[in-house]
Amino acid sequence: MSENTRVALVTGASGGIGRAVARRLAADGMAVGVHYAGNKAAADETVAAVESAGGRALAVTGDVADEVAMAEAFDLVERAFGGVDVVVHTAGVMTLAPVAEFDLDALDRMHRTNIRGTFVVAQQAARRVRAGGAVVTFSTSVTRLAFPAYAAYAASKGAVEAMTLVLARELRGRDITVNAVAPGPTATPLFLDGKDEETVARLAAQPPLERLGTPEDIAESVAFLAGPGRWVNGQVLYVNGGIA
Repeated sequence: MSENTRVALVTGASGGIGRAVARRLAADGMAVGVHYAGNKAAADETVAAVESAGGRALAVTGDVADEVAMAEAFDLVERAFGGVDVVVHTAGVMTLAPVAEFDLDALDRMHRTNIRGTFVVAQQAARRVRAGGAVVTFSTSVTRLAFPAYAAYAASKGAVEAMTLVLARELRGRDITVNAVAPGPTATPLFLDGKDEETVARLAAQPPLERLGTPEDIAESVAFLAGPGRWVNGQVLYVNGGIA
């Protein structure tokens, strides 16, 4: 591998948006650390897809909210590829219910993954990403759309936005950009789970483009922020087809 090869670590890359991001960054010539939490077989499929296209990839695991596990994941990527230039944190969970009915244990579990997990990954990124690099976190367009039943999830992503914008300022002078991507309704298992066809069709009709987003749509925006978008920093990029 060339000394000039950039290296990315993508969390939650065993499927959905994370897998699309890993494949897209690999297509841009990056070596990719494919992080997964529990599904090794799916992560191995992502690695195989990258390698079959001529890229380099390595599967790494760990609970994103566990600082020791994530330090080890970063270590593995650094040892394999020589460093880390781009960190994309797609890993997250979503539990939906009205505020009046929301299970508080579920709230704690979701916030542990979405808030603490983002903080842990951002902390490792802040310590390790090389000059010229990028950090991309994931929010959601629901912070604006305010759909019923999304209060707990949107709250967790509002926290992600807050820490992302602060981190961009904390990395002053290091030539590292930090941005959040906020997808709208996107056809992933996480989004489609528990929704009937009528609900999916209604959501797909809301953007002026009149369709759901795809993981590849989101990956294109991440590739821009991770690559040529050097003058975009400390921003939340809404990627939702014009829904908000």
